[in-house]
This record gives sequence, structure tokens and C-alpha cells, in this order.
Amino acid sequence: MAFGQVYAALGRLAGKGLVAEATTEQGSGPERLVYELTDAGRAEVDAWAGAPDGPGEHVANPLATKVAVALLVGGPDAAATYLRRQRAAHLERMRSLTRDKREAKGDLHRVLAADYALSHLDADVRWMEDALERVHDLEGEQG
Repeated sequence: MAFGQVYAALGRLAGKGLVAEATTEQGSGPERLVYELTDAGRAEVDAWAGAPDGPGEHVANPLATKVAVALLVGGPDAAATYLRRQRAAHLERMRSLTRDKREAKGDLHRVLAADYALSHLDADVRWMEDALERVHDLEGEQG
């Protein structure tokens, strides 16, 4: 969210009685307004945070789309090449997140965020490995 959008959003929330100006801070830059949640705002956050979301649709995932396009346009070899490259990129990101997690040392938010991302990346890697097997099977059938 751009800096200017933050205060616009806070203004809308204040208009709804969900936040209120708490104080102003003067730093090296322009004066900053500091907002806090009102009781109504806290209730809204609690309701939002406590409501379950439906599972996301993964049908339009770019990963699956690129594999499908690679198969259609370049055939099994192109799909296999893409899957190997993407798997390597995922594994590198997973190593980076694992390092971040070690450095977080007690920062529960960072650890949980890294765990969430790692779980999704792991699922993608497993799918890519399965897809790569299927592509190899397809190559064998066509070969």
C-alpha cells in the first residue's frame, strides 16, 4: 500500500468510527498522526480475524497454467524443462525462508509467516514432482 493510501484508508476508517487519532508524532519528516482502534474497531477486527475464509481456488495458479501452455505449445520436453527450472526456484526460496526463520529467533509473526509460505512452496514442489513424472510418462507413450 502506498504511503498516501495509508492515511486515506485511515480517514475512511475514522469516518466509520473504527479508528481515532491518538496522538501526533514529530520526527525528522512531516508530522505524523498516530491512530488507535476504537472499541467498535476492535470488535470489527475480532469479527474479521475470527471468521473462516473458504479455501482459495488454485485452478488459475500461474504454475499450473504455464505447465499447461508449455505442454500445448512445446510438448512434454518444454513442460519438463519449465517444471525443473521452477522447482529449482521454489527450492531456493524455501532455503531462503528457512534461513529467515532461523534468524527470526522468537519473532512469532515472522516464524508463522515463513512456515505458511514454506508449506505452500512444499505443496507446489510435490505437485511439480508428480507433474514431472506424468510428463515423463507422456514422453514415453509418445516416444
